[in-house]
Amino acid sequence: MNIAFKVENLNVFYGEKQALKTINVEIPEKSVTAIIGPSGCGKSTFLRCLNRMNELLPIFRMEGAIIYDKENIYAKKVDVIDVRRRIGMVFQKPNPFPKSIYDNVAYGLRIQGIKNRTRIDEIVEESLKKAAIWDEVKDRLNHSALALSGGQQQRLCIARALAVEPEVLLLDEPTSAIDPIATARIEELLRELEKSYTIVMVTHNMQQAARISAWTAYFLMGELIEFDDTTKIFTNPSDKRTEDYITGRFG
Repeated sequence: MNIAFKVENLNVFYGEKQALKTINVEIPEKSVTAIIGPSGCGKSTFLRCLNRMNELLPIFRMEGAIIYDKENIYAKKVDVIDVRRRIGMVFQKPNPFPKSIYDNVAYGLRIQGIKNRTRIDEIVEESLKKAAIWDEVKDRLNHSALALSGGQQQRLCIARALAVEPEVLLLDEPTSAIDPIATARIEELLRELEKSYTIVMVTHNMQQAARISAWTAYFLMGELIEFDDTTKIFTNPSDKRTEDYITGRFG
């Protein structure tokens, strides 16, 4: 099993408040890892540490290291823009830009300085196909992305993330704002994408974690209580606190 991320003694603070406490974990590559736990337990904070998104908050401070591709992504010499390109992110609420469907996907390519229209056309088509939405939008690429349904917008956001050729996709509750049919489409899509990408996903939906992840991390009050094979976490957890959460005794 190859490891994508090695998290070492990670402590995170927002001002005086400690959000994560001494997290040590290795996240396997090219598989889906689900992060579960009650609200406010540090799931999203942990996810955003993996691509340095938390640094956008001035009160954020961290200790420890996150090793990705043999390098601590928080080292001074590391280019944060490159980190965020290689480790893409999709948020809870679909957030397409108020532009055309085409321009949403092409946006990151243009920022990278790609000017060749034919090349951009190819990548836009390829990314929309990877995100399983090409057939629905191919005849209206110049229409506003805001006219799409919630589920389509979320798949468009996944296409936008894929266009810049990331190696990892971080997803923060990607299906919580969309309906069950759209959720099923996205779950199907993630099963396909995990063949080529490392996927780390925060979810409140335990059935979803059980359905689509190979690995599960259970967080509680800023601590990583347990990390293991998903089947084991859901059928025979090592920690009573994990069992209590999974069986619905609290949370």
